[in-house]
Amino acid sequence: MEQTQKKRHRAEQGQKTTLVGIAVNLGLVIVKGLAGWLGNSYALIADALESATDMITSAFVWLGLRAAARKPDENHPYGHGKAEPLAAIVVSFALVGAAILIGVQSLQNIQQPHELPAPYTLAVLAGVVLVKEVLFRRIAAVGAETGSSAVKADAWHHRADAITSLTAFVGISIALIGGPGYESADDWAALLASCIIFYNAYHIFRPSFGEIMDESPPGNWREEIEALALTVEGVQNVEKCFVRKTGFEYFVDLHLRVSGDLTVREGHEIAHRVKASIKEARPAVYDVLIHVEPD
Repeated sequence: MEQTQKKRHRAEQGQKTTLVGIAVNLGLVIVKGLAGWLGNSYALIADALESATDMITSAFVWLGLRAAARKPDENHPYGHGKAEPLAAIVVSFALVGAAILIGVQSLQNIQQPHELPAPYTLAVLAGVVLVKEVLFRRIAAVGAETGSSAVKADAWHHRADAITSLTAFVGISIALIGGPGYESADDWAALLASCIIFYNAYHIFRPSFGEIMDESPPGNWREEIEALALTVEGVQNVEKCFVRKTGFEYFVDLHLRVSGDLTVREGHEIAHRVKASIKEARPAVYDVLIHVEPD
C-alpha cells in the first residue's frame, strides 16, 4: 500500500509539472509566432513550431504518466509502467518530425531573399530563453526525484526549445549587425537549431528504448544489490542478479547460493530477509524474486 501511494505521488508530481509546461508553451507559441511573423524572422517562427510540438508531446507524457500510475490488474500483473517510456519515445519521434520540418523550411528560405528581422525579436527571444531554462530546471528536478524517463524527456524538450531560441538570437543578431546581405543568418540559425533538436531526440529515445527492452538500468544497481544480499547471514554467494526498470519502479531477480544442509523453511527465511534488506535500502524496488540454490 505504501509503495502504491509513493508511486501515485511521483506520478502526480510529473503530471503537475507537465501541465505547467503545456500552459507555458501555449503562451510562448502565441508570442513567438506573432513576433516571428510581424518581425520577418523564420528562426522565431521555427521556434514557435518547436513550442507547438512541445505542447503535443507533453500531452502524451501526461497521458503516459496517468497510465503508468494505474495499479496492476489481472491482465497487467507487473503494472502499467511501460506506458511511461512509451510516452518518452513519442516525444522523441515528435522532435524528429519538428527537426525535419524546420530544416527543410530553413533550406528553402536560405535560397530566397527576404527582409532583415526586426530588432525587437531579440528581446522576445531573450525572454523565451530565460523562461525555458527555468522550466527545464524545474521539470528536470522532478524527473530526477521520481526517476521518470518521460518527465526527463519532457524536461529535455524544454531545454531543446531554449537552445533553439538561443541559436535564433545569435542568427538574428548577426543579420542585424551585418545588415543587407546577411539576411540568411536567421535561416542558418534555424537550420542549426533543427540539428540540435534532432540530437536531443536521440538523447531522449535511447534510454527510453532501453527501458522498453528491459535493459539494465544505468548506475551500480547490480553491485549494490549483490552487496546487500551478501550482508544477510546464510547467503554464501550471489550467482545471478538481474535488474530492470518499469515506469517508476524496479524489479530484481536474484539467484542465491546457501548451505545445502538448510531446510526449505530456513532457506525461505533467508530469502525473505534478503528481499526486506533490498527494499529497505532501495525504496524504488517494487519486488524481488529470489531463487535459492543449495551449495
